[in-house]
Amino acid sequence: MTHDYMSFSPSTTSALGSPFSTPSTRELKSDERGIYLIQLLLRCAEQVSANSFDQTNQCLEHISMLASPTGDTVQRIASYFTHALALRVLSSWRGFYIVLNPPPPTPAESLAARRHFFDLCPFLRLSYMISNQAIMETMEGEKMIHIIDLSFSDPAQWVPLLHLLRDRKEGPPHLRITGINEHKQLLDHTALLLSEEAERLDISFQFNQVVSRLDNLDPSLVRIKTGEALAISSVLQLHCLLASDDDAAAARKGTPFLTSRNSCSIAQFHRIVQMSQGTLGELLEKDLLLNGYSMSPDSASSSPFGLPPAPKMERFLSWLCGLSPKVMVVAEQESNHNGFSMNERFMESLNYYAALFDCLESTMARPSAERMKVEKLVWGEEIRNIVACEGVERRERHEKLERWVQRMEMAGFGSVPLGYYTLLQARRLLQGFGCDGYKVREENGFLHLCWQDRSLFSVSAWRRRRFD
Repeated sequence: MTHDYMSFSPSTTSALGSPFSTPSTRELKSDERGIYLIQLLLRCAEQVSANSFDQTNQCLEHISMLASPTGDTVQRIASYFTHALALRVLSSWRGFYIVLNPPPPTPAESLAARRHFFDLCPFLRLSYMISNQAIMETMEGEKMIHIIDLSFSDPAQWVPLLHLLRDRKEGPPHLRITGINEHKQLLDHTALLLSEEAERLDISFQFNQVVSRLDNLDPSLVRIKTGEALAISSVLQLHCLLASDDDAAAARKGTPFLTSRNSCSIAQFHRIVQMSQGTLGELLEKDLLLNGYSMSPDSASSSPFGLPPAPKMERFLSWLCGLSPKVMVVAEQESNHNGFSMNERFMESLNYYAALFDCLESTMARPSAERMKVEKLVWGEEIRNIVACEGVERRERHEKLERWVQRMEMAGFGSVPLGYYTLLQARRLLQGFGCDGYKVREENGFLHLCWQDRSLFSVSAWRRRRFD
């Protein structure tokens, strides 16, 4: 389902008035309410950036009367960004923040919500399938395979791999998986499921659990045995390590959020709407262009010299490269949410999550409990972390593929092109998903997982580069 903004007429401008003259909900059509909410969100972020708490309070009050986690796409996304902005203001008073900030979901709740994400959107399913296919191709003929999973929690990736290994023409290998996760209960539960499935398939299987966060990982707990062919899998996990390198970078100040060159007005939104109809994500992208908003340097292709130092990440990737994996597969969010200022991150994340919310609006009913859990416990938690948190608390530090290419190459990795057969398999999976909006695009041997034409996730494969 898309939002028809073509019906937004000149009369709407007078109906909406200034950003702080809240029109009655009954005066606004759905499309007009969406435009008004976006304007209020941008104005609210501007006031938060300027530490104008009275103005921020007015914005939050107006938004709260229109936003809803059960409404249309704009209302839903507005409710989560409003909550994140309010928490950021509240963090100025640490005591209030600690008392009023709701506790994060439990590991079990997060895993259940992530499972709904797996079921409702194809992005995780595609990441797992592409990773498994890369492992199968590079491990052909190997009799002892060791996989290190940097975010081990979900059996949905490895159960299909067990079936693929069982069906190999040369027979199944001995498989050992080292799973890294800070929650022992999740490790135990997933390991039990995989052990039972491996026994049922008559596959020799061994599991080695490492209870740790990546930033506190003791390398001695990851042991590689002689004769093992090594693969490494990281699905939406590596970016968290960048938080450990942020103490110095967090002090840097970003550019002003909305200057006279890119400030928002109802008239400008009216011009956007007249251009075409489309989804919330498309509307926001047009707004960025018309308002002169330039993507942050991190969002575009950047030179190696522009890569901020991240010594902990560099050491970690160099250590992984030193293990000489036959393949390492990395899946990451394709957006820059690691800008130095909240202002950059707010606009980048609003644009990015608008596309994700549009995915579910187009494929799921609004009252769906599963949809609400994904939006609240997966995306809502990410939005809260990106906007409201700073320093080591801000772990959702998504970066675009260009940055990961630089980091991997600096660590000694060389890319392994994901083959045409993998691309065909991915597109076949999407055909079975039953929605035309999801797409897979290949660029320079990497795969981009897209909603419409917007890349939302990237998958890349790597191995240790040989120096002749």
